[in-house]
Amino acid sequence: MSAQAPGRDAIVAKGWLRAHKWLLLRRMTQLLVMGVFLIGPWFGWWLVKGNLSSSKTLEVLPLTDPFMLLQLLAARHWPEMEALIGAAIVLGFYLLVGGRVFCSWVCPMNVVTDAASWLRRRLGLKGGRAPHESTRRWLLAAILVATALIGSLVWEWVNPVSMLQRGLVFGFGAAWGVVLVVFAYDVLVASRGWCGHLCPMGVFYGVLGKVAVWRVSAPQRSECNDCMDCFAVCPEPQVIRPALKAVGQSHPLILDSACTNCGRCVDVCSQNVFRLTSRFNRSEK
Repeated sequence: MSAQAPGRDAIVAKGWLRAHKWLLLRRMTQLLVMGVFLIGPWFGWWLVKGNLSSSKTLEVLPLTDPFMLLQLLAARHWPEMEALIGAAIVLGFYLLVGGRVFCSWVCPMNVVTDAASWLRRRLGLKGGRAPHESTRRWLLAAILVATALIGSLVWEWVNPVSMLQRGLVFGFGAAWGVVLVVFAYDVLVASRGWCGHLCPMGVFYGVLGKVAVWRVSAPQRSECNDCMDCFAVCPEPQVIRPALKAVGQSHPLILDSACTNCGRCVDVCSQNVFRLTSRFNRSEK
């Protein structure tokens, strides 16, 4: 990796806006999603009622987090038909565009973990004690088992996403503590530790993304100059090498379900190696 900040060469080659295009679009999307939830309690304009777990838009369109629905079923609470319809809509969307698009384009905690990653790079912190890759899968299983045994939504007791949203609506109390713990953990203990190694929601949405149409590709991988900037900014850097270096596959598509389709590799690459495309496009150049 170069000594300078990742993406500096891309800014020189493409200009600042093109070198931050997908990052800016993600931030705009995250602000828009959070804004439609906050405009009601803040200003009394109820375009959307509810939260990221369960909501209704304009009193018509129900949306339900499929992970929340799974917890309800594990707790033996049969949801109403409206919740089932809402979950089917959300499920269909993420099966199409990629489950972990939720993590990078919707989840408000992504802003927190991205900020932690940026600070960690600025401080020059290396190494850390990241949990094993399978930890988040075990956590997901443990949460569902505990939910089934207790009959209550265990994850919602500590879910940073819900706490961050509640904190923005009602003012931060204990929610601040949970968010700050995640931030500190990512800065001081493990790079991308929360999203990449612990968050059970990421695992769940990753399962949804196994057959998603929207994918990142490296069609101009022959132009790669090994600057490693893409690895530095990627929240799941292990997904890049098979496509970029043809390790275990011949095509340039990133098919690993852990990929969040965040587009940062596209932004920071001065050689224009990457692009967002469909899973059916396996061509190079």
